[in-house]
This record gives sequence, C-alpha cells and structure tokens, in this order.
Amino acid sequence: MEIIEKYFSNLSSTQKNQFSQLQNLYSDWNSKINVISRKDIDQLYERHVLHSLSIAKFINFKKNTSILDVGTGGGFPGIPLKIMHPSWDMVLIDSIGKKITVVNEVSKALKLKNITTEHTRAEQLTSNYDFVVSRAVTSFPEFYKWVKPKINKNSFNELKNGIIYLKGGDLNEELQDFITKVKIFRIADFFDEEFFETKKIVYLPI
Repeated sequence: MEIIEKYFSNLSSTQKNQFSQLQNLYSDWNSKINVISRKDIDQLYERHVLHSLSIAKFINFKKNTSILDVGTGGGFPGIPLKIMHPSWDMVLIDSIGKKITVVNEVSKALKLKNITTEHTRAEQLTSNYDFVVSRAVTSFPEFYKWVKPKINKNSFNELKNGIIYLKGGDLNEELQDFITKVKIFRIADFFDEEFFETKKIVYLPI
C-alpha cells in the first residue's frame, strides 16, 4: 500500500481504504480461483496495482469517459483505475467466467459504483467506448483487430480516443505495422522500481 501513496499523494480516505483492502481480498480469492500467479501475489501492489495505475499517470480522462478493459483477468487495470478515478465509466470483460466472478466480488467488497462486468469476448460486444485498455492479453496486431470497431471516433479528452495497452519487452516487430501512428511511453519514467524498466504504455489513436 505504501508504494501507491509514494506516487499518488492526494488519495482520499475512501481511496486509501479501498486500496488497503486489495491485498487481503486478492489473497483470499486467489486461494480459490487463480487469477494472479502465486509468485506475484506478495508483490500485488507493485506488479498489478501500480502497473495498472501507470495509465492514470499517462492520462487523466475527463468525467464520463467510457473505458473498456479487455481481458481484465482479476480486474487489472480496471479496478485500480476505478478506485483512482470513480467518475470514469469502466466496463471490464473477460472470456473466463470465474475471473469475472472474482472481479464482481472484489468490486462489491470495495463498494465500487458505475462499474460493469461481463463474461464475454471483445469481438462479441455491440457497444462502443472512448478508450480500450488492457494488459498484454495477446499480440498487439491481434488485439487491434478485436477492439478497433468498438472505439468511438469522437474524442473529447486531451488525447484522441484509442487503445492504451500495457506491455513489456521489445515491441519493434510487433508494432511495425503501426509505426507511423503508435506512441510508446516508458513506465519507468513514472515509477522508480526495477520491475518497470522494461514495461511500456502503447497508445494508438483511432
């Protein structure tokens, strides 16, 4: 929890309380349904919560921005982002039903509002959203095909609507077809921890 306050010093008492509950909630649920690797559960705040919150460092969406979290798993990046910015309209989806069960129970325990979850795939959605976020659920070209039709074309934020994708490693080959439009940001520019040295935010306006 301290690592969150290190980078986000203006948390309300409600936000502090919600963030502080995450370790126990996820440890409990992870013992029943494996949504976080066993070796990572003790590093929850750094490797999952703070990693998710790099998006909040990258952009401050305006109120009522609609955001789709594809392949949310146990609720990342969606739940940390929702705690940080309650006014954002978050929709979290995953193709694995038991993972959505965990997301629902964690959201309920935290009393999160205006958050929607669905057991489905991105390709099956009929609604559109301002931004699509995700943490490396597949190769970027494949992900782009899934979500491009789901993104609203009219933007009202500081950045044009599009995809915000968290991924690590060498992305040159994976992003070669998007090189003229994609923008890559180092998460290490936001956070000091060694874990983030190879982690990046990939932003593609649509």
